[in-house]
Formats: sequence, C-alpha cells, structure tokens
Amino acid sequence: MEYWEKRFSEGGKIWGPKPSKTANYALELFHRHELEKILVPGAGYGRNTKLFTDSNLEVVGIEISESAINIARNFNPETQFFQGSVLDMPFDDEKYDGIYCCNLLHLLLKDDRISFLKKCYEQLRTNGFVFFVVFSDKEGSFGKGKRIEENTYESKPWRPTHYFTELDLKEHFKEYSVIETGLMEDSENHGELGPHIHVLRYIFAKK
Repeated sequence: MEYWEKRFSEGGKIWGPKPSKTANYALELFHRHELEKILVPGAGYGRNTKLFTDSNLEVVGIEISESAINIARNFNPETQFFQGSVLDMPFDDEKYDGIYCCNLLHLLLKDDRISFLKKCYEQLRTNGFVFFVVFSDKEGSFGKGKRIEENTYESKPWRPTHYFTELDLKEHFKEYSVIETGLMEDSENHGELGPHIHVLRYIFAKK
C-alpha cells in the first residue's frame, strides 16, 4: 500500500489520461457479449474505468491508494470506488457481468494470485466474463532482478513481478472456458523510463 500511495501522491496520473489499449479491446468484447455491470480491481485513478462508464457500462472499481481514488473521483465521478486491497474482496454483495483487471495480477505472489482469482470467480455471475492483462515473458525486464518464485523477479525494490507464459496464464484460469488469449503491445511514457512499450499478455474467458 505504501508503495502505491507514494507513486500516486507524487506522480498523479502516472500513465496519462488515456486508457490502456487493452481496455479498448476489452470494451469491444464486453459490448459484443452485452455486459452491463463490471468490476475493475486495481482501478488506479480511473483512466480505464472512465472509458467503460463513458460507454454506458455500470462500473465499480477497487483501489488500494487513497490518493489514486481522490484523483479518480474527479476524473471519473460516474464510477463507484472502494478503497482497499483486492485480497480483501468482496467489498459488496454484488454479482458482476464481467471483470476487467489490467496489470495487477502479475504484482502478486503465487498464493495471493490464487486467492485473488478465487475471489473474482465468486463475484462473477454464472456465464460472466473476465478480461485480465498481465506482464508477459516477452517483457524486456523478464529475468532481471532478484528471483522470488518461478518466473517472478523483484524488478524494483519491494515490488516483485510475475511474468506469464501463455500456458501459465491459462493454468491460472483453468476454472473458466478460455475464449481468447494473445499478446498486445501497449505504449507508456512515465517516470525515469520515459517512452517505452510493454508486451502484455491478455486472456478473455467465461465462467
């Protein structure tokens, strides 16, 4: 929590106002399958939730950083936010049509990933959909830093990152019917890294 609170309190809209490229693609799929209410764990300051609310979806976000939520409530007031860790889900008794989760799952160690995904499964209605985005093993930082677990490295101090192969990602979602997986390049420009491109892996699956 301290890590993310510091990042958002000092950096504000770290990744800019535009949504992730993956959110645009997820929105296409959500519309195609006529989803109405979605949950966004790790909502940050709302750059992706705003895309969904602007497209007439009902959106609930979960974010651990108070500073990020304060930004989000001005940037995207249509979204309801809960402050807290995704590992403490659920924050309500709702069942959702879909879940969009971008660049969060890979920040958790194995036991926490399993716990988090179980909580997501329980908050999804029958025949609901998930769209998860994670760092892939094609990332330039893969293998760098202290090894914590298999394919997991401390890419920054106190911030382990798990890098997913396609097989690994599918294994994490073995309780679902996997519809589609793929790689997507997403450009960012922030902090000491400047302009750079992430090679992300995504999965779209049905409960």
